[in-house]
Amino acid sequence: MTRRAAPHRGIDAHYGDADDGARPSKTKLKEHSHALQALGAQLAALPAERLAAVEMPDDLRAAIDEWRQTRSHEGRRRQMQYIGKLMRHVDEAPLREAVAAAALGGAIDALRLHDTERWRDELIADDAALARWLEAHPATDAQRLRSLVRAARRDAAGLAPEDRKPRSVRELFLFLKPHLGRDPAATP
Repeated sequence: MTRRAAPHRGIDAHYGDADDGARPSKTKLKEHSHALQALGAQLAALPAERLAAVEMPDDLRAAIDEWRQTRSHEGRRRQMQYIGKLMRHVDEAPLREAVAAAALGGAIDALRLHDTERWRDELIADDAALARWLEAHPATDAQRLRSLVRAARRDAAGLAPEDRKPRSVRELFLFLKPHLGRDPAATP
């Protein structure tokens, strides 16, 4: 009677039978592991308030907090490997979205500011822009908006382009800014 070797329980135990041929290579497994560690590093680099808003298991959150408190290089490296290990059992799509949203946060804010500036300039330049604004944002205080536009037009008429914007133009900008922050899809 000959003895047979025990089946390998490493890769096969996690990815199914070895008979189907669809088992990922060791290189692919390592690449995926490194990608999860990199995602964990990006999560750990998020500001505390953004990280608190991300939905994740408590043990992963505790591991990230531990990584943030660790000061030695080797300790941080090993903790990051542990974070990568924990992330194997977590749906990574929401975590990737949170990291991407944090990366785009500044760009989105800049776009909103540019949109607000564009609306301000259009309101000062054109009467039809006021009607478009009120149609797009019906909750706006129309009387206050009209008075700010009139004052901004009056003050902007006598300025050269190199001069600083007058107070009424800045007030109009500040009035428009919160309305566009709530509704980023509002464009003329």
